[in-house]
Amino acid sequence: MFESVLIANRGEIAVRVMAACQEMGIRTIAVYSDADRNALHVRRADAAYPIGPAPARDSYLNIAAIIRAAKESGAEAIHPGYGFLSENADFAEACANAGIVFIGPPAEAIRLMGSKTAAKRAVEAAGVPTVPGYAGEQRDLRTMQREAGRIGYPVMIKAAAGGGGKGMRVVRQREDFAEALAAAQREALAAFGDDSVFLEKLIVAPRHVEFQVLADQHGNVIHLGERDCSIQRRHQKVVEESPCIALTPELRAQMGDAAVRAARAAGYVNAGTCEFLLDSAGNYYFLEMNTRLQVEHPVTELVTGLDLVRLQLLVAAGESLPFTQEQISPRGHAIEVRLYAEDPANGYLPSTGAVQYFQPPVAPGVRVDAGIATGDEVSVHYDPMLAKLIVYGADRMMAVERLRWALDHLAVLGVATNAPLLRAIANEQDFTAGTTSTAYLETHDLSAIAEQRIVEPLALVAAACWETLAASATPQTHGLTNGRYNPWTSRTAAGNSASRTFRYHRGNEDYHVTLTPVAAGTGYTVAINNKPFPTSDGTVPISATVEADHCLTLAIGDARTQVAVARHGFDIQVSYRGENCTLPKPRPLDVDTSAHASEHQAGRQALTAPMAGTIIKVNVAEGDQVTAHQPLVVLGAMKMEHAITSPYPGRILRVPHGAGDVVPGGELLVELDTGEEAKAATDEADDLLK
Repeated sequence: MFESVLIANRGEIAVRVMAACQEMGIRTIAVYSDADRNALHVRRADAAYPIGPAPARDSYLNIAAIIRAAKESGAEAIHPGYGFLSENADFAEACANAGIVFIGPPAEAIRLMGSKTAAKRAVEAAGVPTVPGYAGEQRDLRTMQREAGRIGYPVMIKAAAGGGGKGMRVVRQREDFAEALAAAQREALAAFGDDSVFLEKLIVAPRHVEFQVLADQHGNVIHLGERDCSIQRRHQKVVEESPCIALTPELRAQMGDAAVRAARAAGYVNAGTCEFLLDSAGNYYFLEMNTRLQVEHPVTELVTGLDLVRLQLLVAAGESLPFTQEQISPRGHAIEVRLYAEDPANGYLPSTGAVQYFQPPVAPGVRVDAGIATGDEVSVHYDPMLAKLIVYGADRMMAVERLRWALDHLAVLGVATNAPLLRAIANEQDFTAGTTSTAYLETHDLSAIAEQRIVEPLALVAAACWETLAASATPQTHGLTNGRYNPWTSRTAAGNSASRTFRYHRGNEDYHVTLTPVAAGTGYTVAINNKPFPTSDGTVPISATVEADHCLTLAIGDARTQVAVARHGFDIQVSYRGENCTLPKPRPLDVDTSAHASEHQAGRQALTAPMAGTIIKVNVAEGDQVTAHQPLVVLGAMKMEHAITSPYPGRILRVPHGAGDVVPGGELLVELDTGEEAKAATDEADDLLK
């Protein structure tokens, strides 16, 4: 077995691989970009080496730098994780040329299955059914449009060199094809360094079912059962589970055999995944093979009791698989959800910044694979996934119930996450019944639930108590504790004249929370907008104690409740029962804003960057006339493209940035003169469409 392994990745998968290595007594070596110097995977490793600047192309995609770090550290093998260079045949070859073991398949297998077009031909020759499409060498616009018409709309444009939803577009009519093709090619080039794409017929509302395969260097190939990964948003998986309840034993055996045949056709070694689309009639089609460990591998681990990373290491070291197909007997049910740094209230745009507090749920049957901890920074340069929450139960209903519990006991402050969407899915009727497809999030509008702005009274009370304790903290207390001279927490009696009122704003509502110390220092009586809380007579006192940074215990009478609280700029963030609530406070007057307030002109719109990122494309110039909803600028962030569109028809006044510029969140991208008449006409038209 290896004595040392370098993990050529970051985030939660790097931490996960390190855990398996350390259990086997293997020394772990991390690599890091300038942005990740203090990241969790660096802190967990036995040693860490820098590999370049923050952009992935200069660091985590820099083959020479990673090989150099492996040689300097004395690593015998490299585990690529997933993403970045994990499916790069040139990287696998570079490892072999340097005398370093690549923990994955041979370069030939990566190259074959990494090209979806070549993979399709190979598995068809092995008798595996595939989706109708076009994967010819001619990829000019005219040819691609002609082939799309032959296949029949809707079609999918897909990157030939990668997966994960990157470089993928659904086109439902010919008129949209040219723009979709250009966008898919740009995104594929940015993600994989190759803008090659191909076409597939869109199978409407299928299930996305994949089979985990394992192959050793001695010709043994088996599968470890399937995962249902149907719930996706923007072609990115959100929820995965094992087993798939739509499969009969006979269909499971057929698809498993097809996955094994596909792996053999590729000359495959190590862990990999064959992905299929399953339609409502029980027909299945090979989609692609991922020549690496999958993000969702933990659900397979929980139902089989096997450690896939450990098996990868054993196979890479030349050992035979320690079991046969007949010895694999999955039990129970596992579900995984992906926690992304995305803002449901802002169109699920990526959220960046410091993670002020991260508290994962802890309980039997609950596993959390995290790439962040309290105090870590979420960078604009990388994928926004923070962690994976995985649950296991004896059956699917038990797993769903544990998932709901786990989401209720998850706390993340500082960055917005998709936790509200995950909670909405976990409690939705069709998900509970297991009747899902890849169209689930299109046919189930959960946005209203995920974006709801209902404010729990307890969140308001927690914010006010936390602010009171924060004001009393001294440099000697190193946090939010009871300061020596704080009349709000001392045992000295305080009269009603010492009341304090805190003001918050959320949605269209203003909230005034008044805390009045109770005699003998036993807490406060509370009023929200002049109404007593928690009872109508206002006699139940509330007291607060800081257990640790950001962790507040509220005592309401004899009841105790834990709440997480943090300050985010001027705002207060509260996490209570898995729900995050941001409570904006009144802003102090800004000198610059006050000085220029009179310069505002009616009819002008300032379109700003919703997040930090790189400008990919500018579609307009100063003086251009534009229509409502016309794309003006394309912003790239966290491996995705985001179109900035015009809210109204009008004329472009100013475009201060060009393609390639890196801009911070809130930066002006386009200044637009809409005119009041154009704005009013568009508003009226939009109202009629609602």
